Amino acid sequence: MSWIERLGRWFEAHRFGVDLTTTVLLAVLVLSSATDLYSAEPYLSRNASIAWSFALLAPLPWRRTRPVPSAVAVYAVALAHILAGYPMIMPGDLLILVALFSVTVYGPTWAHVTAICSTAVGSLLVLPVAVAMLGGTGAAGLAEIVPVGIFCFVTALAVWAFALVRRSRRVTMDALRDRAHRLEIERDQQARISAAAERARIAREMHDIVAHSLSIVVAQADGGRYAAATDPEAAVRALGTISDTGRTALTDMRRLLGVLRSQDDEDGAPDGAPDPGSPAPPPGTTAAPPALIAGPARDDRGSRPAPQPGVEEIEDLVAQAREGGLRVSHVRVGEPRPLTAGMGLTLYRVCQESLTNVRKHAGPDPAVTVAVRWTPSTVELEVLDDGRGAAATGDDPGFGLRGMRERTNLYGGTLETGPRRGGGFRVHLELPLPGAPLAVAPPTTIPTTIPTTTPTPTERPSTTTPTVTQEDA
Repeated sequence: MSWIERLGRWFEAHRFGVDLTTTVLLAVLVLSSATDLYSAEPYLSRNASIAWSFALLAPLPWRRTRPVPSAVAVYAVALAHILAGYPMIMPGDLLILVALFSVTVYGPTWAHVTAICSTAVGSLLVLPVAVAMLGGTGAAGLAEIVPVGIFCFVTALAVWAFALVRRSRRVTMDALRDRAHRLEIERDQQARISAAAERARIAREMHDIVAHSLSIVVAQADGGRYAAATDPEAAVRALGTISDTGRTALTDMRRLLGVLRSQDDEDGAPDGAPDPGSPAPPPGTTAAPPALIAGPARDDRGSRPAPQPGVEEIEDLVAQAREGGLRVSHVRVGEPRPLTAGMGLTLYRVCQESLTNVRKHAGPDPAVTVAVRWTPSTVELEVLDDGRGAAATGDDPGFGLRGMRERTNLYGGTLETGPRRGGGFRVHLELPLPGAPLAVAPPTTIPTTIPTTTPTPTERPSTTTPTVTQEDA
């Protein structure tokens, strides 16, 4: 910013003080030379001219802070000294132009229009008063004074036109400042909205990862504890499942929490350095490096990008559930279509959360069906179980069901959850496919009942689980 701009801003910030100082300096010139031009006895009217000039000067300190009252006061004094028999006091009457300029630049539209009209009326009104003071009569008297009135009006018109240009620039600058201020507010609001949306997304991801993984870990740990005394091999398999599940959850958490790290931390740590807060890896394994901000996550080997899970990984999710002791069957209908990363992640997370709820609330040894159906315009995911914990979902669903609905709404899909007729629980997700539809083979009907032939689960302890309602975590 140059010194001229800084000086202009200082003048704008101290309008009254600047105008008061200017008025005092102007008063020295005006009061010392105040004269009634049309007085027959100028020496006798000297005091009156000084008094009227002082009255014209008095409202000027408020010409920018209170432009309308200041202009009204100046015009009223000018009209009063004309009617009092002093047609023109110089140089005091030039202050009318100052008031006209100020009210045009800083006042409302109606005020400066009224001011220029009043100036025109005053220029015409001064003519007969001046003729009477000079003692002229008829057309000869008017011919002597008319050029003075015309000159006054033309001068006022020129000042008004210049003030309109200055007013237009001022209005434009105010509009630009207001627009910049509104853009700053909108930018801050967008930043807050984006931060809130990112926090909600991270919360959904963390809930899905933690709830699913911990449910498997708890189930396997309980089974391994009961099986340790009679079947050590089953206990070893349970511990292996716990280890694999925990390592997978740790990788997912590192991938998710990597976006929360600051760029300074990433610049300060060498690529591939271990995370000080992460637990040491088991012997014979390699710890997964932390994910970079805005970069792809990496697998346990640290060399190949590991994308977010999608619809293709639902089969792995079903296999993991079978290893955890659930009787799960997987049904695929139709020809798969390309999906965006977000839609594939939505299908995966909804299936993951549904299996987690089955493990928590469906009771002992439920049979589950996971069906994925592709149509020309939609992809559907349906998770059915015949458990005993689906009596009611409650009016206040947990974070899991709420996260399902939030994910579904992001892509314009529909989600239906609730108890099944005859027992069990049903989760049905439908998402519209991106792009033009492709011709696919007529789909077969997805079974609405649990198939009688299901994969044989791994050995699990015989335990009794109390019946609970089908509520989310």
